[in-house]
Amino acid sequence: MLSPTKLLFIPYHLKQFYCAYSNGEKVYFIIIKMATRTTSKKKKPELLQFKRFAAIDFETADYGRDSACAIAAVVVDSGEIIYKGCSFIRPPRREFVFSYLHGITWEDVAGQPSFKEFWPKLRPLFKDVDFIAAHNASFDRSVLHACCEDCGVAAPESRFLCTMKLARRLWNVYPTKLPDVCRHLNISLHHHDAASDALACAKIVMEAVDKGVPASAMLRDR
Repeated sequence: MLSPTKLLFIPYHLKQFYCAYSNGEKVYFIIIKMATRTTSKKKKPELLQFKRFAAIDFETADYGRDSACAIAAVVVDSGEIIYKGCSFIRPPRREFVFSYLHGITWEDVAGQPSFKEFWPKLRPLFKDVDFIAAHNASFDRSVLHACCEDCGVAAPESRFLCTMKLARRLWNVYPTKLPDVCRHLNISLHHHDAASDALACAKIVMEAVDKGVPASAMLRDR
């Protein structure tokens, strides 16, 4: 075993050194490589490319997802709102549990069309959209699909974008209820009015365009 009397370190470059051992008669050279810390680059989020989308909001009468009593839709194409509409819908049951939230009662909807009767007017709005946006989109998607199933029509195949997830990812807004996000972005809102909620949802997506809309804000396919 070598018993060096002298130990010399000679810089070679940043990543390795020559180490010289001398016992007075011979000099031994060993290359020592320095361990370097590798830092992984943060992966850029995948961004959505889109031209046209619809934003929707449902109000429901009771706990059943098939109990839609109001529907609002906004269609945006190339950054411009090209359609806004709202309608009462007659749910399949007379009982109203959530009137205290949205102010809608059976008397308001008794003479309105059922979802099945209203569907021919609603369905064309989803044509050629890249996605459907909603705040807490899992709820609105479940209402739309339940109503379609209940009346025997095919639900739109469009994917859903959740503006709640979008607000968390882009602006780190917590809590992330619709009034919280609208307050952060200075968007006017009359909460639980379907027309106001749908328009606010559309404006949240439009506000996000400059930063880029992350694909992670999309709901997973069912």
